[in-house]
Amino acid sequence: MVPRTLSTTLGRALRGAAHTQRPLRSFATAASNIRAPKTETTTLPNGLTVATESHPHAQTATVGVWIDAGSRAETDATNGTAHFLEHMAFKGTGRRSQHALELEVENLGAHLNAYTSREQTVYYAKSFRKDVGAAVDIISDILQNSKLENSAIERERDVILREQQEVDKQLEEVVFDHLHSVAFANQPLGRTILGPKQNILSIKRDDLANYIKTNYTADRMVLVGTGGVDHGELVKLAEKHFSTLPVSPNPIPLGRLAHPKTKFVGQEVRIRDDDLPTAHIALAVEGVGWSSPDYFPMLVMQSIFGNWDRSLGSSSLMSSRLSHIISSNNLANSFMSFSTSYSDTGLWGIYLVTENLMNMDDLMHFTLKEWTRMSIAPTDVEVERAKSQLKASLLLSLDGSTAVAEDIGRQLVTSGRRMSPRQIEFAVDSVTPADIKRVAQKYLWDQDFAMAALGPLDGLLDYNRIRADMSSLLY
Repeated sequence: MVPRTLSTTLGRALRGAAHTQRPLRSFATAASNIRAPKTETTTLPNGLTVATESHPHAQTATVGVWIDAGSRAETDATNGTAHFLEHMAFKGTGRRSQHALELEVENLGAHLNAYTSREQTVYYAKSFRKDVGAAVDIISDILQNSKLENSAIERERDVILREQQEVDKQLEEVVFDHLHSVAFANQPLGRTILGPKQNILSIKRDDLANYIKTNYTADRMVLVGTGGVDHGELVKLAEKHFSTLPVSPNPIPLGRLAHPKTKFVGQEVRIRDDDLPTAHIALAVEGVGWSSPDYFPMLVMQSIFGNWDRSLGSSSLMSSRLSHIISSNNLANSFMSFSTSYSDTGLWGIYLVTENLMNMDDLMHFTLKEWTRMSIAPTDVEVERAKSQLKASLLLSLDGSTAVAEDIGRQLVTSGRRMSPRQIEFAVDSVTPADIKRVAQKYLWDQDFAMAALGPLDGLLDYNRIRADMSSLLY
């Protein structure tokens, strides 16, 4: 059993999206009367970026390494390798046995964790300020000196298979994996993070070692420290522990596309299961990448639709027009709009859950009708409200040094720079109804979509009928 202080992430809230507006977690609004902490960055000669946001009075700190490599860096044959490595990192190094590693972390009172997404792998630790040096030493050791013993690999297969079984019970995760598989068919982004069962059973030590050799290079890493850290001291620790990291043969600056551009495919997948009480439907058009000039308008448009859940009993108080339509006509149990971004593409859409199986055609019709309305007449009131809600969500997401470290690491890896909370606030405030209308016409207006559906689906019209309905709403 893995101790509480040393564990891989079983839930995938941080994985999917690495990347995603499900829920918002990336930025915050800075109070005008508080001096915002500054993000400092230094690049070492080998290309490793060191970034910090120091809080002088904080007694705890988060330090971690964000790597520009996830399941997208795999092949069909090695799909699941990045996630397998996440597990193996805690199984011992040349300097520390698994028991010694666990004991050291517990003696520090620290928390050591890792997660894998489609585009990133992250190893981080939260510790007392005085133990930052020890935390960096541990992270550098597991990144560079993992033993990857065959016996440990064999034992871990069952652990990962059990994790896969747990993920398969989370219907939202299943639907979104299928959505990726059709939207990015036969491409790296279309694969799952855990990989297929046959790969989990067949991945070998050489696969893990080759992935490290290819992707764990200094120019594709960011060492982040937040809270009780000093920038100069963290740079010195980086020079001590990471100076021997290899460099890519052809280094590409952080934030630049290091792989073939992904193509969006408009098609569907349906997994019929009449034993389920509800139908689960995810509908998405091609979204935008992290660095797109349309990134913030797309987030605001996502916020206009928002989320709704019948069990919360607040439909009459919700601002979203779609929530009023769906709740008053009992068309669904819940819905969640999302804007998921990757380095070069994204998925923008909605996830619907309904037990009203006889009126799914109406559910799809009114949902697409609201999408179309954005292309014609988004109102000033709903845009301003959505901007306020968006900024509030972003602020709440940056609670604690770990959330701030996640924000810094993700931004630097995906765009090569970190926008400050004030810059983010300005970017959101700058979005106008005309911007919403423009991006809706560009990304929603009569565009092909991807759809993944699970459950009792007899009442769901086929793809071409839904596509035709979407077109007919334009006239």
